[in-house]
Amino acid sequence: MAPNLPDSVLSVAVDGPFSRNSISHQSKPSARKNEDAEDDYSEELPQLGELFKFRNGCCSTKLIKKRLPILTWLPNYNRQYLVEDIVAGLTVGLTVIPQGIAYAVVAGLEPQYGLYSAFMGCFVYFVFGSCKDITIGPTAIMSLMVQIHVANLGPPFAMLSAFLAGCIILILGLLNLGFLVQFISMPVTAGFTSAAAITIASGQVKSLLGLPGKSNEFLDSWENVIHNIHQTKLWDSLLGIGTIVVLLLMMQLKNLEGSWKTFGKYISLSRNAIVVIGGTVLAYCLSTDGVAPFQLTGNVTSGLPPVQLPPFSAVVHNQTYSFTDMVSELGTSVIALPLIAILESIAIAKAFSKGKSIDATQEMIALGLCNIVGSFFSSMPVTGSFTRSAVNNSSGVRTPAGGITTGIIVLLALGLLAGTFFYIPKTVLAAVIIAAMFFMVEFHAAAEIWRTKKIDIIPFFVTLITCLLLGLEYGMVIGIGVNMCFVLYQTSRPTIRHYIERVGNVDMLVVVPDQSLVYSSAEYLKARVVKLSQQNPVELVVIDGYAVNYIDSTVAKILAGIIEDLKIQERPVVFWNWQRAVQHTAFRLDAELFVPRFKSGSSLDEIAKCWSLDNRIEA
Repeated sequence: MAPNLPDSVLSVAVDGPFSRNSISHQSKPSARKNEDAEDDYSEELPQLGELFKFRNGCCSTKLIKKRLPILTWLPNYNRQYLVEDIVAGLTVGLTVIPQGIAYAVVAGLEPQYGLYSAFMGCFVYFVFGSCKDITIGPTAIMSLMVQIHVANLGPPFAMLSAFLAGCIILILGLLNLGFLVQFISMPVTAGFTSAAAITIASGQVKSLLGLPGKSNEFLDSWENVIHNIHQTKLWDSLLGIGTIVVLLLMMQLKNLEGSWKTFGKYISLSRNAIVVIGGTVLAYCLSTDGVAPFQLTGNVTSGLPPVQLPPFSAVVHNQTYSFTDMVSELGTSVIALPLIAILESIAIAKAFSKGKSIDATQEMIALGLCNIVGSFFSSMPVTGSFTRSAVNNSSGVRTPAGGITTGIIVLLALGLLAGTFFYIPKTVLAAVIIAAMFFMVEFHAAAEIWRTKKIDIIPFFVTLITCLLLGLEYGMVIGIGVNMCFVLYQTSRPTIRHYIERVGNVDMLVVVPDQSLVYSSAEYLKARVVKLSQQNPVELVVIDGYAVNYIDSTVAKILAGIIEDLKIQERPVVFWNWQRAVQHTAFRLDAELFVPRFKSGSSLDEIAKCWSLDNRIEA
């Protein structure tokens, strides 16, 4: 057993490694360290107020241009860009009209609400958006999340959802809190997106087959299909399935080569509009005495939406809902909707950035304003659409001005073409949605996750399954929770290497934790150090903290406990190569205990020599 080094000896040893006076016998870096230890090592309170204060120069020209990107790109606008922006905007407009109508149906709203949601975001993003490719409007995921509350309670809840989501997104952007979406990992995101796609497609099977029923939840949708399968309408089924086949074939036209390449590209980009127009003409031509062989969309209210405040109260089924009641009915979606909207929009911006840095704060401000302004025009919650953004990019858009054309096309459709929407077959809209969902189920992501880190497949499947069985909001929360458990486990079980080093006549146990230490890892560290010390008969324990950048108060307390426990084994402890900030945390707990035991800049040889000298002094 190594000889004990009493506290009395520690306090009087002139040159020992545990003495404040030992600084004169160590290298200059070590001396500097101990000088710092004698200095004031008090901790300043975190400056949380900085989050809520405007920085100097908040009205500077640079910041104004940053927050109004149009002031940067519009003065340099090249006339040659105009044709490309118009073509791209027109193409996106022809895509968003059928999608908007379809997503309104998914949300449980009348078809015109999909178009109400499709134009104002384009105009607002034109001014505040920083990514030329993004188009803001209704999306499948947002529609499905709104449907839970809107189907039985009506449009006012969709408009209020848009307003509240916009306010929260705007506030998060102004406070630079976009980092919150970083807590949603890629496996959780992929699981959520896949579950949403499966749920949306499942909800459209009834319309594809011409079945009755209104459910859009995964289990309820298939229960409804199985229960009513005997009512399948032959013509609706043939038209719907045929439309899916045509859409998938038209998608492949973009791969044509030679002189047909441009033709195939634009036919592929316009496929949704083409099949909807074709289905509408077919239904109109086959209608006799106002009776069509297909289930039709029906009347779509023509004209522009009224400009009014978002509804802060509503009357549904003779029951009056106050603002508080409406928020209570919306429940967790008040938080889930903004986070999903941010996640979708930022992910799309990154996908089309081509390596350029993305101003996430500005994107959040733009998205928040799109939702807030849109709610004054009867819009449901909107975000960036990956499908339409891809169409925008493929069409050669050059600036956010392409969104102006898209918005105008939607307004023209509302004002002039609403009557023709009556003949759109529901099965065609269902086919458009189902065909789009095929490519939202991220099988490739699951394969990448399995190939890269197999354990990450667990949060993927947990998120996927719980979203399908419990709903998207709860599934997302559970998926994040499971993923965070993995993170917490990793932080609570740091890899602790150790080796025995004989330097001179001193046997040392050197223990090396490989990461910063927080409260969850404190007891584990203590147990490992004490156990290793019991298993290895050495004279000195050295804990090498070169990889430790942070400790908290719990860890500091446990380090003091390690010193006391090893004192019982008659083994002193040296903390070697710990960073100054970490040392100061320990000093604030007990300077008298820790200052003599932290050593930086010394080698193991120097520590061993000082240890041998201390033994001679004690003898």
